[in-house]
Amino acid sequence: MSALYSVAEIRQIEQAALADLPSYTLMQRAGEACARQALHLLGGEQDVHVLILAGPGNNGGDALEAACYLAQFHLHVCVALYCDEQKQAQDARRALLRARAAEVDFLDVATPEHLRSHNWALVLDGLLGIGLTRSVDGRMRRCIDYINTLRCPVLAIDIASGLNADTGSIVGNLGGDASAIRASHTLSFIGDKLGMHTCDGQDYSGSIVIDGLDIDSRHLVPTRARLNALPLFASALKPRAGNTHKGSYGDVIVVGGAHGMGGAPVLAARMAAHAGSGRVYIAFVDDAPAYDSVHPELMMRQADRVEFGTATVVIGPGMGTSRHAHDVLSRALEAQGRIVIDADALNMIAAEPGLQHKLQSRSASADALQYSSIITPHPLEAARLLDSTTGNVQNDRPQAARLLARHFNCIAILKGAGSVIAFPDGSVVINPTGNPALSTAGTGDVLSGLCGALLAQRWPIAEAALAAVWLHGKAADQLVDDGVGPVGLTASEVIPAVRTLFNQIIRDNVR
Repeated sequence: MSALYSVAEIRQIEQAALADLPSYTLMQRAGEACARQALHLLGGEQDVHVLILAGPGNNGGDALEAACYLAQFHLHVCVALYCDEQKQAQDARRALLRARAAEVDFLDVATPEHLRSHNWALVLDGLLGIGLTRSVDGRMRRCIDYINTLRCPVLAIDIASGLNADTGSIVGNLGGDASAIRASHTLSFIGDKLGMHTCDGQDYSGSIVIDGLDIDSRHLVPTRARLNALPLFASALKPRAGNTHKGSYGDVIVVGGAHGMGGAPVLAARMAAHAGSGRVYIAFVDDAPAYDSVHPELMMRQADRVEFGTATVVIGPGMGTSRHAHDVLSRALEAQGRIVIDADALNMIAAEPGLQHKLQSRSASADALQYSSIITPHPLEAARLLDSTTGNVQNDRPQAARLLARHFNCIAILKGAGSVIAFPDGSVVINPTGNPALSTAGTGDVLSGLCGALLAQRWPIAEAALAAVWLHGKAADQLVDDGVGPVGLTASEVIPAVRTLFNQIIRDNVR
């Protein structure tokens, strides 16, 4: 199960390892690892030009050390050095001296055309690393902008320069004008980083390889973040016994469907049925249709006549924010069953302290750890719940999700690129599945219905949240692989794909 580390945790591990090792050991290991990865990307090509970007810190030292190793092969290695040599740290200074003594060409970075001097076969990005705290400007910014125009492989050392290793946002990008290296590959050291898997991290990190630098495992520290994967919820996967019936798999009540928005709860309900719920009801805030002509097994009700009891409730899709909708939500929050809250229900909670208190005070179910609710906001809904802005939420998605989970005593699924699943104890899981095909109306309703289906089947609430997000994204990935999308994929197409995938992983993982 892949742990994800913060910058502070990586620094702690690094300092503990350095205390046990001779000076310069980790930089040598990092440089050699970079060179190996570079040679792998070059695929045996020789007599080609490799550009090494070296900045002022240890990340630049790693790049310079890589240049020394690569110079031993039949390659034209060129270094663009963006730092004051007199201010370099001891190890980075040593790497620079070694590079100057090797068969490496140093480009004149003061010359505007220095980066265009060759047709590059590969670029190694060692400009900044994980310690960046402010946006990039000047010559380094122009360098980054140029590198992003190239079509050759770009290997980021530790993390793509300009990317925040903790949040995945581009440093300084609240104003929308910051820049980062768009790497095709990243070789990250010691451990995987949160920021490479959420927000802009997925687009700027490319294919990720982790090298532990042979650090003794006793120096590793516990981490509060993980990457979502099948093993995190595999224990809840169970084949269906023959001696069961519809009552064995629970009831889901999807609440929503204000005038003109009836499609949203229908999508959620269809997903709940396709994911195995025994019975699925749609409770409409406005007039309910007689039946769903595509799936007549879905049962239609008026929301004000529904008794929630202990059923699993999915509330919010297409619900609107009328007074009637508010009253239905208030009643649902008082019910005993587990609940998934999405869309307009989140907007109403954000606007009224009384509803917030009801969510915070919901009793825990028997198999939950102090919570029985899942909320599924997108960034704008999260900003409303936190009385913040979308920009602030996106600037630190893991922290925003943690705040939501802690404040509302629930599991918070902050949707988006690298969805964040957060728990009230402060732990987070970043989801690696999914793609831009899901950036279309209705896919969030499908996710909420999937969460509800798993809860109705008595999955532990944490595993239900993790599995729903993973399955939802993975189904979209498979559709895109099969040529359906990413442009034009519809939410309805995701539903049967999730069902197929769900049954497949049960068959493959349950003996």
